[in-house]
Amino acid sequence: MNIINTISQELGLSEKQVDAVATLLDQGSTIPFIARYRKEMTGSLDEVVIADIRDRAQTLKDLSDRKESILKSLRERELLTPDLNNVIARAVSMTQLEDLYEKYRPKKRTRAQAAREKGLEPLATFLLAQKQRDLGVEVQKFVCPEKDVASIEEALAGARDIIAEVINEDPKARAAVRDLFLAKALVISRVKKGKEEEGSKFQDYFDWSEPAFKTPSHRILAMLRGKNESILRVHVLPEEEVALFLVERLFLRHPSKTHPDIRLEVKSAVKDAYKRLLSKSIEKECLALLKLGADDQAIAVFVTNLRELLLSAPLGEKRVMAIDPGFRTGCKVVCLDSQGKLLHHDVIFPHDKGRSKAMEIIGNLVKKFQIEAVAIGNGTAGRETESFIRELDLPPGVEVVMVDESGASIYSASSIARQEFPDHDITVRGAVSIGRRLMDPLAELVKIDPKSIGVGQYQHDVDQKLLKKGLDDVVKSCVNQVGVEANTASKDLLAQVSGLNSTIAANMVAYRNEHGAFTSRRAFLKVQRLGPKAFEQAAGFLRIQNGKNPLDKSGIHPESYGIVAQMAQQSGCKIEQLLHNAQMVRAIDLTSYVTPTVGLPTLNDIVNELAAPGRDPRQPFQSFSFDDTIHKITDLIPGMSVPGIVTNVTAFGAFVDIGVHQDGLVHISQLADRYVKDPSEIVSVRQQVRVRVLEVDVKRKRISLSMKQGVS
Repeated sequence: MNIINTISQELGLSEKQVDAVATLLDQGSTIPFIARYRKEMTGSLDEVVIADIRDRAQTLKDLSDRKESILKSLRERELLTPDLNNVIARAVSMTQLEDLYEKYRPKKRTRAQAAREKGLEPLATFLLAQKQRDLGVEVQKFVCPEKDVASIEEALAGARDIIAEVINEDPKARAAVRDLFLAKALVISRVKKGKEEEGSKFQDYFDWSEPAFKTPSHRILAMLRGKNESILRVHVLPEEEVALFLVERLFLRHPSKTHPDIRLEVKSAVKDAYKRLLSKSIEKECLALLKLGADDQAIAVFVTNLRELLLSAPLGEKRVMAIDPGFRTGCKVVCLDSQGKLLHHDVIFPHDKGRSKAMEIIGNLVKKFQIEAVAIGNGTAGRETESFIRELDLPPGVEVVMVDESGASIYSASSIARQEFPDHDITVRGAVSIGRRLMDPLAELVKIDPKSIGVGQYQHDVDQKLLKKGLDDVVKSCVNQVGVEANTASKDLLAQVSGLNSTIAANMVAYRNEHGAFTSRRAFLKVQRLGPKAFEQAAGFLRIQNGKNPLDKSGIHPESYGIVAQMAQQSGCKIEQLLHNAQMVRAIDLTSYVTPTVGLPTLNDIVNELAAPGRDPRQPFQSFSFDDTIHKITDLIPGMSVPGIVTNVTAFGAFVDIGVHQDGLVHISQLADRYVKDPSEIVSVRQQVRVRVLEVDVKRKRISLSMKQGVS
């Protein structure tokens, strides 16, 4: 199989593009590097397409490896013929390949094998031929007590077992039945007897059926979770009569051409083949396909949500007071400098008799550390703490912001947090994380397992290997899209930079600590284990704000510094004068700098960087406040309109934080006044929205919301 040609045809790309991506990946290039700095080679393919090429190439490699494994097995068992070898070589999918191999797959002892050992295969062949012959006379030849065939019925039963296995192993039959399942199967869910009370959370699926391959991913995953928890029985089956008719058409001859008794035996074998073998095998395949499809959709939702969260607007380098709220144990307060360094920590009790003391402490800390913003976690006592802070006489310009603290407790108990703050307990670490999330969400969230951040859908049910790959891709994509300041970034953030890993990142931090700040990108090569290849991959994504070379703070790769020097020389100015000078940059004739290896895509990127070097692609920070009159679920009244922030987007709608410690759900049908197929068309994580309360179920802690304009 020509993998390059196959991918080219499937993705609608030229073979040159696919080959270039495959070659670069084989050479150790990362997806962000290829997409950003090798546009001439790939025809400006983006990260999504490059990842598709990578993943499809791996799938085809797996197919090729499986073919080799099957051919080896067939050779060793002396079953491989030239024709079989050719058929296997032409297989274009794993499903087709496994269908071809089904007949030759090593099996446990089957009923058909036992029948063959009794010498009944010729009888099965006779029956399958379906001639106008007397069945009784023919069967009698195979009755042989010495071979454990004591009667005509035993002979016929054995022959039917052989026929059933032949039908099950027939590639055409398997393909036809599979096509029927894919087109007509229903997913059927029933509660197991006696599991009604235990499985109440699955009550929607106690008696449920719908077309299997049109079922939304979240319902598939919900049913499969119920199955795995032994609450539900889940089957994927078409109508049995339709399936039997389909298989009979493949193996039964016209009644006029066969003896009725023989036809009856073959028909019985067909039914047994379908019910005992084919349906179970294809149903298992279809369940796996449904699971894979649901996993893909759930992972896609998770990846989209995570990207929005990681790229949410940063407050920036400001002095921040962060508060991890609490009632009984008080509120942990930390003060951070503009780089996120911990300066001070304290505890206040603003919700009881310690209120006046808390006011005094906060006032003194704001003044002492010249606090510019206050970050408050949105957990228990969050709204109450926010109200307390807003009542204080804070200096003008000090912003008070509620921060989503999902996963902060995971970080505070992690080895990363212990290494960073070995002398502080988890409450201090958690508060620091809340403050840093406000300053730079991306830099802080990379320290936490994405599955713990709270923006996924059935993340514990999907294929964990596929999920990890998808999440790793998006984390690296976001980090490299934004760029990383080499002299202040944590080792966890550095580890996500193209070409780097945790070991090199730790070495970079150690080098900084020993030798001081990096003064140029070339200095990266002095870091242990950061060789030429890692430098090539990483240099363009690492920034040095006050480096010797002014281009070191930009996204221009060092390999292009010579081009910029030529541009400056021919413009009659220094490189520094080109930076931020959009008018001068626009006057440059890019065509004069085109070479066989550097084309207009790269040159356009260079001039864009010159006009705005190191520009942060994230949106500017926008303040947000919840409704001051609403603090708990009992404050909500159907019909009221309230502000909120989207915390999670799923296939069935969006969850919105409206400041009552319980997110409300805007069902997909309530997202807009028009039909919505995909909620991400309308909303994204961290988006500020205005919603209307539809229903409030205090007992079940459920809030139904709407974003429709016409709701009254």
